[in-house]
Amino acid sequence: MAQPPLADVFVEMADTLVDDFDLIDFLHTLTERCVQLLDVDAAGLLLTDGRGTLQVVAASSERTRLLELFQLQTDQGPCLDCFRTSMPVSVADLPAAGRWPRFTAAAAEVGFAAVHALPMRLRTDVIGALNLFTVGTGALDGEKLRVGQALADIATVGLLQQRAIHRRDMLTEQLQTALNSRVLIEQAKGLLSERLHVSVSDAFAILRGTARSRNRRLSDLAQALVDGAEQLPSAAITDRASAPAPRQASPTPN
Repeated sequence: MAQPPLADVFVEMADTLVDDFDLIDFLHTLTERCVQLLDVDAAGLLLTDGRGTLQVVAASSERTRLLELFQLQTDQGPCLDCFRTSMPVSVADLPAAGRWPRFTAAAAEVGFAAVHALPMRLRTDVIGALNLFTVGTGALDGEKLRVGQALADIATVGLLQQRAIHRRDMLTEQLQTALNSRVLIEQAKGLLSERLHVSVSDAFAILRGTARSRNRRLSDLAQALVDGAEQLPSAAITDRASAPAPRQASPTPN
């Protein structure tokens, strides 16, 4: 496969940074471009989930994906060290280095002899690591490492942007849901107040008490009442109507 010009790859990465970009396709493209541009044989990508746990999200080959999974299962390897320290980890000769013995053995089984892990970080936010594997031993050219880190940085910006958009959208949706629920509740209060000839405050007390006794969400009960799909039981009305008035304090004798 012909190597794409570096400028074209950066343009391609930037073009994906829109609200509705396909995240998985984007990450797989990143691993493929790393193989094409950086003179490595494979690339894998680990990202944190919502609980801060690393997960394999993309790999340039199936054997790489399985190796990354093994790294997580054994809790040892370059990508984990890179993520935990926020620093690049490069091992030009895995067997000679003697680090991560179980990972080194698994890497040898699939034909990898060297590894380079690059952090995916923006300032203090570290969201994962990019692993670059080579079949032969030897250090990766410094310029290629810089390009690899630049690609990881672009991906990080895109992912953090997507997460920020997601959080913003969730907050907006939650706020809109709360506002919609408030409107429904106000409608239900007015409906009950008129129907039962009680004050709006009493109508809300009846609505709230009924929702609790039925283990229903207040907004759901309000929606059902407004739609006419549900009526309050007579007991709720009777109980409220027959409740004794608050006792007045006895006048202090002169």
